[in-house]
Amino acid sequence: MLEVFGAFQSLVLYGLAAVGFGIKLWAFYDAVRTSSEAFPYAGKRTKNFWLGITGVALAVGVVLVLAPLNFINIIAVGAAFFYLVDVRPAVKQYRAGGTQQNSGPYGPW
Repeated sequence: MLEVFGAFQSLVLYGLAAVGFGIKLWAFYDAVRTSSEAFPYAGKRTKNFWLGITGVALAVGVVLVLAPLNFINIIAVGAAFFYLVDVRPAVKQYRAGGTQQNSGPYGPW
């Protein structure tokens, strides 16, 4: 019985590690592909600042990939998640072609 619980616990931790690493990778990739002009236009910090934050978060994720409940790893996931929910929507409209994606015949929708 304890072996089954231990295996389940390991599976949950590996799942958390994969989700956390995916969030950090997505945030870093998005920061890389966003133009540097979009950040000041949206009223956010510079591209280099967000590349540093998401890059450090990704590096922490690489080092602590098998320790998803480590305090530093949780902070890194939080920083990447903050980028995705706050900064990414703000700079999305200033990307090249960003306003064209949600545009109808009478303007944006």
